[in-house]
Amino acid sequence: MGKAIHFGGGNIGRGFVGEFLHDAGYEVVFLDVVDDLIANIQKTPSYNITEISIGGESTKTVTNYRAINSKTHEADAVQEIATADIVTCAVGPRILQFIAPVIAKGLDARTMSAPLTVIACENAINATDTLRGHIATKTSEEVLETRAVFANCAIDRIVPNQPPNHGLNVRIEKYFEWAVEKPPFEKHGVQHPNIPAIHWVDKLEPYIERKLFTVNTGHATTAYYGHLRGKKTIAEALEDDYIRSTVHKVLDETASLITAKHNISEEEQKSYVEKIIDRISNPYLEDNIDRVGRAPVRKLSRKERFIGPASQLAERGMKFDNLLGAIEMALRFQNVPGDEESVELAQILKEETAEEATSHLTDLETDHPLFSYVLERVEIVQRETK
Repeated sequence: MGKAIHFGGGNIGRGFVGEFLHDAGYEVVFLDVVDDLIANIQKTPSYNITEISIGGESTKTVTNYRAINSKTHEADAVQEIATADIVTCAVGPRILQFIAPVIAKGLDARTMSAPLTVIACENAINATDTLRGHIATKTSEEVLETRAVFANCAIDRIVPNQPPNHGLNVRIEKYFEWAVEKPPFEKHGVQHPNIPAIHWVDKLEPYIERKLFTVNTGHATTAYYGHLRGKKTIAEALEDDYIRSTVHKVLDETASLITAKHNISEEEQKSYVEKIIDRISNPYLEDNIDRVGRAPVRKLSRKERFIGPASQLAERGMKFDNLLGAIEMALRFQNVPGDEESVELAQILKEETAEEATSHLTDLETDHPLFSYVLERVEIVQRETK
């Protein structure tokens, strides 16, 4: 078939993107910078993916892959990219700037007539555009325009905490959504890759916002309320009537934005919300509160799962009270063992004034209709945690 390069050999890389690239017939080359992980992938000829649903679980085997350390063996990584059909990544939005130079060198070295497909599979809006921006600082616009097609995507699949000593095997939710925009391929006059798992769409924003403001908002709301009430897993938190009802109220607010803004009916969104809450309530996922809540600084940023919908609702003069409650709970997710951002959050709230912290965390303008409401919550949390 062809060759696919995937940055990020972790559970999402192997268990989501890697699985579907393998199913589409590609040889998959994993690029990462963690020596032990690379060595493990290199010496292990196959790994299993166990898909979990309320109906039970099923296992499949993934083969036909290799791994390269893109830091210590950069020249090899560049050559792989230069001769690949597709590059994907699942490294976290903040790491995109670090993989961009290697991709740029791969494009510079490319002699294949067909352009390279680039899709950033991150939990962020238009992550591929962000990646392209970083690559643009390392190569010419002509190379970007002629040697690559950059397509944004929306991804949705829960990868819970893995059991101890799982090796390369991944336990993952059976349900998934992977929507990728078609127009960049049409603009280049080329056919998009034949990857059966991908849902190719004309307009991506409805899928991105529906997913981010339902799945991610609901998941994180559960985690932050659950953390404060001493729950250990998402399923356990959602057994608490107060938390479950609060998550519903938060998602009623994001649903009002999604139906007002996109061509999605109230009934369709209501059914989507019910499906999402059922999914994240699945006890078989054994999804840990601290895993879902980690990185609160990123999750409180402007385009993310809380400030993103709340700011748009405020601009439209619509209700956002329950989202404010979730924002306050996120602000309380401080100094959680193993989560650097929760330590950073505690530091910001301790060292900065309420106004400085609100601007720093949310990037909202001080005259934005949401700013004063978030400021109040910051002040409350600062008073209670100092």
